[in-house]
Amino acid sequence: MGVAIYELACEAATEANSEVTVPKHGVATKEKWDELYRIINENFDSAVFVLDELDMLVGRRDKQEPAFSRLLYQLSRAGANNDLTAHISVVAISNDTKMMESVGSRALSSFTPEDVHFDDYDANQLQSILRRRQDAFFENVVDDDVIPLVAAFAAQTHGDARKAIDLIRVAGELAEREGDDRVREVHVREAQNKVEKNRVLEVVRGISTQKKLCLYATAAVASETDDETARSTTGYRVYQFLTESIGADQYHQETYVNKMKEMTTYSLVDFERRSHGPSSGMFLEFQFAERPETILETLQEDSRIDMVSREEVESVVKAQIRSDS
Repeated sequence: MGVAIYELACEAATEANSEVTVPKHGVATKEKWDELYRIINENFDSAVFVLDELDMLVGRRDKQEPAFSRLLYQLSRAGANNDLTAHISVVAISNDTKMMESVGSRALSSFTPEDVHFDDYDANQLQSILRRRQDAFFENVVDDDVIPLVAAFAAQTHGDARKAIDLIRVAGELAEREGDDRVREVHVREAQNKVEKNRVLEVVRGISTQKKLCLYATAAVASETDDETARSTTGYRVYQFLTESIGADQYHQETYVNKMKEMTTYSLVDFERRSHGPSSGMFLEFQFAERPETILETLQEDSRIDMVSREEVESVVKAQIRSDS
């Protein structure tokens, strides 16, 4: 979290035409807080901190609460603790609608936020945004069906304008790399696969083998259901099959569920508590932010997971889904 505090101090110093007098590294976090407070107190009567994509500030895993929770607590308590004489407000922006569920009780008590929800962009709005960015390409090199397709992909998956712009950029790069004189529908579809896979790769590269096995089992179930969701009970049985197949440690269902819940931190999976009647009991139903097939393909690049054939996994998944129906 120390780097984030330092960046806040730098932004405040830039606005005040001042300088930060502590180094980025090698000093205690408290010194960085003190420097931020000094800059604010000496230069501003009031300040608004706008913290974009705050949920990405997770911090060390050995802490009881994520770094963004501790940051919100410190900023919202600074006035009460007499660290700040200026009046401050904090705007926390996140695409994760469940971010506040991870905020600690102390931070919630002092921050007391007012929620403002913004709807995702729809396909028409995304088309309008993309057409304003079309001048990044040479004239008449983007096929007519490219922008509607990019907008449709983006609207279906995330409704995020930045990701839509990134998708058309990647499509253009692929067309250029392939020596094509136009950006076509095929380039958009290739770009969609590439962008999805890169995002999943970025997430799974650093997670443990156990989390990969949990994620792979759950995605395998979701890939075989009509609505691309997976029951935790079914996913756990597939996880058991995977661990037995590769000789990995096998944990209890509660641990499997907890590891899948942790994946929500990366905005890769979400879940809801469900029940299909009094006889079935309660279970979690997992939904994926990316196509389950993309997650499976990416995880198969792990040599241990690749030891089990997709055909075997699919057979087990189908059998488990039948037993649940």
